[in-house]
Amino acid sequence: MGKPKKLLNNPVDVVTELIDGLTAACGGDLRRLDGRNAVVRTEIADGKVALLIGGGSGHEPMFPGFVGPNLADGAPCGEVFAAPTPDLILDTLSAVDRGRGVLMVYGNYAGDNMNFDIAAELAEEVGIVTRTVRVWDDVAAAPLDRITDRRGIAGDFFVIKVAGGAAAELSDLDEVYRVAVKARDNTRSMGVALAAGSIPETGERTFELPEDEIEIGMGAHGEPGIARRKITDADAIAEEMTDRILADLPFSAGDEVALLVNNLGATTCMEMLIVARKVHHVLKARGIAVHRTDVGSFLTCQEMAGLSITLMKLDGELKRYLDMPARSFAYSRA
Repeated sequence: MGKPKKLLNNPVDVVTELIDGLTAACGGDLRRLDGRNAVVRTEIADGKVALLIGGGSGHEPMFPGFVGPNLADGAPCGEVFAAPTPDLILDTLSAVDRGRGVLMVYGNYAGDNMNFDIAAELAEEVGIVTRTVRVWDDVAAAPLDRITDRRGIAGDFFVIKVAGGAAAELSDLDEVYRVAVKARDNTRSMGVALAAGSIPETGERTFELPEDEIEIGMGAHGEPGIARRKITDADAIAEEMTDRILADLPFSAGDEVALLVNNLGATTCMEMLIVARKVHHVLKARGIAVHRTDVGSFLTCQEMAGLSITLMKLDGELKRYLDMPARSFAYSRA
């Protein structure tokens, strides 16, 4: 398989140029932070608990695409597949802080964990109070008794959406943290890869996968999944993934859930809707009600072919914040 064709200028400028494009597309709602690779809302209410998200670039629209009202207030953006630096995170924390503290939400990866922790220590030295929620929704990444070793994948979106609503409404950082932890702890995901994405600066693919094979549970960067096998039909793949997700929390009859079917980059809407249909069938057979379904691109890996399925178990509080109106480049809800 050859290198993918991409519309780029100088590959080393991709993060800077994507942020330029994002801020231009948002019509003044976002601004670049002092010429650096971070975006913040142009209007953040005084006295608001702030929500900071962020991570490596290359997964757009995650993370900067979810900065907006009732979502995040800012996002530092690392280089492609690399964590943002502690000084960039600190500067973004300073830009969004309104005196009530800042909740940080990001995927559970070693580089992000280290750099956000360093930034939190530096923020404390200048009087900014922070709390951290690491998202570890990928059920394929580690067994349940090692849940804190799991990766954060598209379930980040549901946690961000709930945390954003809570941060817009609640004035206490600890309460926002509590809600975000509940959202994280009730969210489970699994992905399937059909073909690799690539690294823009080199053009090299992130992994090798034979044309007639898929990998169940592969991570967003090409990290190993739980099984590699010959490709089969969509219903069989969707049912296996859903069954594994349901067994993990576990979800059970009488539960109400939110469903996310996420495009990893090069999967068509047709394919995602076919999978969404089957997930609905599986859930109905288990006596699980679907409160809402979101289908689209939330966390991608360049042109990786494949998708992920996310379920969040809901209660009244989570449902309320999940359903709050929101507006950003990548997601809006009236």
